[in-house]
Amino acid sequence: MHRSAPRLSRILLCAAVPVMLVAAGCSSDSDDAKEKSAGSTAASGSSSATASASPTVEPAKFAGLPDPCKAISAKTIKKLVPSAKKAAGTAGKSNDDDARGSCSWNGLDDKGVKGSVYHWLDVGLVRYESDAALGSGADRASTDYTKAVTKAQGAEGAKNLKTTPVSGIGDQASAITYTLNKTSEDFTYAAVVVRTGNVVVSVNYNGTGYAGAKAPSAADILAGAQTAAKEAVAAVGGTGGGTASGSASPSATTSASPKTSSSKSTGASDSPKTSSSKSTGSADSGSDADSGATAKSTPKATPKATKKS
Repeated sequence: MHRSAPRLSRILLCAAVPVMLVAAGCSSDSDDAKEKSAGSTAASGSSSATASASPTVEPAKFAGLPDPCKAISAKTIKKLVPSAKKAAGTAGKSNDDDARGSCSWNGLDDKGVKGSVYHWLDVGLVRYESDAALGSGADRASTDYTKAVTKAQGAEGAKNLKTTPVSGIGDQASAITYTLNKTSEDFTYAAVVVRTGNVVVSVNYNGTGYAGAKAPSAADILAGAQTAAKEAVAAVGGTGGGTASGSASPSATTSASPKTSSSKSTGASDSPKTSSSKSTGSADSGSDADSGATAKSTPKATPKATKKS
């Protein structure tokens, strides 16, 4: 009777072993399943995070540019540059008319024995596309706008320099006025720089009197520059608000990103596509383009016809 108790204990112990093994096996399988599920969830979350982190920028407002020589009306050209050598203007060179362009007019208005009055006018247009790596077209244009204003303020030898904000033209606008003595005459200058959407518009207007002719007033020069700028901005708006680029994904960087300019343009360091243009549309490509400070804005000599009798 006493021997049966230990024997029964051994039998029960042996019977319990398979149950423990089965339970352990089930527990192991359950743990493996949980780990796989957790791994799958983590992978899914990582994938979602990657997708949501894909860079996107605001599409550019304008997909093209107007002809710069037609951006200012013939009526305004006739008023601002009487006796212009080329009423249709002289276009600057550009290898991408949708990215940048420029046009200029100059003329000597002969008033006979009263002398003659010289005027110079130019307009420059620079458009920026949106790019995931460089930013939205509007932001890039805003950067170039600031550089263009700074450049206009840096005319060598300028006197009476003033910079004022201009309302009612584009998204950002500034007017820079000053005087400069060249060819023994005092020239009056006005530069109006405007950003509209992803486009920078720069207008330069100056003039002087020769052989006793009264020089254009600073007020008239500024008013003329502002009139030309308003028309140029309206012409940009007339190109339509179609987007120049969509989400501007990284793969679009090459096509959307401006190329380096080899031109005399005053474009920014990330300026639009390669151009050999003489555009004055932006600020920092080391341009000679006339902002009112170059010799080509003055006539070589006073015509004989302007001498007093």
